[in-house]
Amino acid sequence: MKKNIITFENVVKQYEDEKVLKNVSFEIEQGKFYTLLGPSGCGKTTILRILAGFVDATEGDIYFDGQRINDIPANKRQVNTVFQDYALFPHMNVFDNVAFGLKIKKMPKKEIEKKVKEALRMVQLPGYEVREISEMSGGQRQRVAIARAIVNEPKVLLLDEPLSALDLKLRTDMQYELRELQQRLGITFIFVTHDQEEALAMSDEIFVMNKGHIVQSGTPVDIYDEPINHFVADFVGESNIVNGTMIEDNLVEFVGKRFECVDGGMRQAEPVEIMLRPEDLTITTADKGKLVVTVDTQLFRGVHYEIICHDEDHNEWMVHSTRKATEGAKVGLFFEPEDIHVMRFNESEEDFDARLESYEE
Repeated sequence: MKKNIITFENVVKQYEDEKVLKNVSFEIEQGKFYTLLGPSGCGKTTILRILAGFVDATEGDIYFDGQRINDIPANKRQVNTVFQDYALFPHMNVFDNVAFGLKIKKMPKKEIEKKVKEALRMVQLPGYEVREISEMSGGQRQRVAIARAIVNEPKVLLLDEPLSALDLKLRTDMQYELRELQQRLGITFIFVTHDQEEALAMSDEIFVMNKGHIVQSGTPVDIYDEPINHFVADFVGESNIVNGTMIEDNLVEFVGKRFECVDGGMRQAEPVEIMLRPEDLTITTADKGKLVVTVDTQLFRGVHYEIICHDEDHNEWMVHSTRKATEGAKVGLFFEPEDIHVMRFNESEEDFDARLESYEE
């Protein structure tokens, strides 16, 4: 049974008049890949910096392996950080960059050589010891930064948007490599990004953040399929969101029509928001559709067409389809009851979980 290695309890971080973190609490389990996901300024990097010991929390407690670490300096914590710009020493070769922390600890020379070679092998850079940093690609530099971090054998590796400077193809390749490396090493990874596709692809668990709060946490499937509010639904993936009314369990009304759904546990006639993912909408003939819309524009995205339509109430609908549509044509949109996701206004994650449990019972 895996244990929690990190616990945040009601952590607040305030800079003058601005609260960057607002009573943040969470637990991190050993050996998993976690992602802090959210827009710029939401507080995700601040959490990383507090964990690393670079900044202090204004209020609250941080525990590492059961020990309170608020007052423990950065160099005494069993964490290492990979920064966005890699923070490599340009005047040192690969070996010296990776060995830097071990030399500071005054480790024996032979042991340093052994550990550096092993770390470079883990990041698929064997034989690169004498290579100059200036001679390496962005992806190779990132691997050197990771090797420098893991050579110290940390229990937790913190990664602050380390893929943001890479081109799309290399970024995708490095997502696979990072995920594979984490699983091979068994180290807890805490990864910061604003890229929701990156978070969905790599994580065991995601914490979605907004304005200093963790809005929702869960597996990538949970976050994508069951967003608890408008912000999460809109930020994670593409969404069609319209206002509606919960008539009763398994029956909802929106755009002037009633539809069967699979949601429940709400008040009768409660105002709600409705989400339908673009990939869950199928274009058909107007007489077979549950909604009738007019095709406005479409873009070819490679794996699908992104088709923008509007209904008679001027609601905009995005559809992802492998088939091309005709601009200006009236078409039907078909979807199943389980494709409709009903969201309450201002529902907390705790209330959402409790409602789900009571309804399923």
